[in-house]
Amino acid sequence: MFKKVYMEVLNMKIPFMELKDSFDKIHDDIMIEIEKIIKNTSFIRGKDISLFEEEFANYCQGKRVVAMSNGTDAITLSLRALGIGKGDTVLTVPHTFIATAEAITNVGASVEFIDIDEKTYTMSPDKLKLHLMNHPSKERIKAIIPVHLYGQMADMKSIKEIADEHDLYIIEDSAQAHGAELFGKRPGYYGDVATFSFYPGKNLGAFGDAGAVVTNNIELARKIKMLSDHGRTEKYEHELEGYNARMDTIQAAVLRVKLKYLEEWTEMRVEKANMYDKFLTERNILIPHVNSNARHVYHLYVIRVKNRDKIRNKLTKHKISNGIHYPIPLHLQPAYRYLDYKEGDFPVTEMVSKEVLSLPLWPEMPYEYIEKVCSIL
Repeated sequence: MFKKVYMEVLNMKIPFMELKDSFDKIHDDIMIEIEKIIKNTSFIRGKDISLFEEEFANYCQGKRVVAMSNGTDAITLSLRALGIGKGDTVLTVPHTFIATAEAITNVGASVEFIDIDEKTYTMSPDKLKLHLMNHPSKERIKAIIPVHLYGQMADMKSIKEIADEHDLYIIEDSAQAHGAELFGKRPGYYGDVATFSFYPGKNLGAFGDAGAVVTNNIELARKIKMLSDHGRTEKYEHELEGYNARMDTIQAAVLRVKLKYLEEWTEMRVEKANMYDKFLTERNILIPHVNSNARHVYHLYVIRVKNRDKIRNKLTKHKISNGIHYPIPLHLQPAYRYLDYKEGDFPVTEMVSKEVLSLPLWPEMPYEYIEKVCSIL
């Protein structure tokens, strides 16, 4: 009997994540809200937008939220609202999705990279300090975009001290950090702005593209709001040239329902991550490091192994989906060849990119799936 059950477990196909598991629980609530919007045809700028902005602001411990079309636009419009553009330089990390960097260049500014911390994979304050100390055109640097990665916030206390010393804006890229905390504070507390993505696979995911900006600066929120809606103050009055970067009402309604469950889902993620930790400790596998005084929300469960590609092939052979976030650092991407970076410029990022491996994780993931993944590892 035991052998039969064991063989069934080994033959299970394990997805990387299963979005429909969460949807099954909230299906009726979601459909009721969507039907309301269809009946009153409030597809754009409906009341759910302002309600979501208020509710998400409370969740993030922030004063204002601006609902946006996606996370990339959230960064882009934050930069523009801060007056950053041509001739300016913005610092970020090479170990992130390209959206972080392309938002900088999309406003006409230049991007420069700072290497990451070997434990948390987020911006290294020491490398940041060194870069600013030795920069030949320090006056051109206007902002820093630290990336809260895999579910853990960067060392924002140190980064803010450096930013304040050099009079630099901070935009926290929080696309993977819904509900994450550092010293009890969530994204948006340390920076001028925190930006979020609600891409469907995020901890708080919409039914399509959506994003948001969180800030304690009321005037900055007003400007970003205008920019996201053609620069308008009234229906046909426009204070400035803007963008069409609004969140659709249906996405706001979906997010309002899901926000009620976010803390529960986060605790389920943490529970699954703790199971992984327990099984994988002392197996020549580097499990995720969690900073003291931090709350890790495990958007991804990322390990590090020396023989990554061999292990990945073995997992795939056993029907275990997995991922690499991110295999090619931004400074080595063809899109940024014009920056003239070369291999060896950011050694920690390059080492990490060759060793990181993302394992399956979602709130409702069955325990036997975790056992199978760990047994194969």
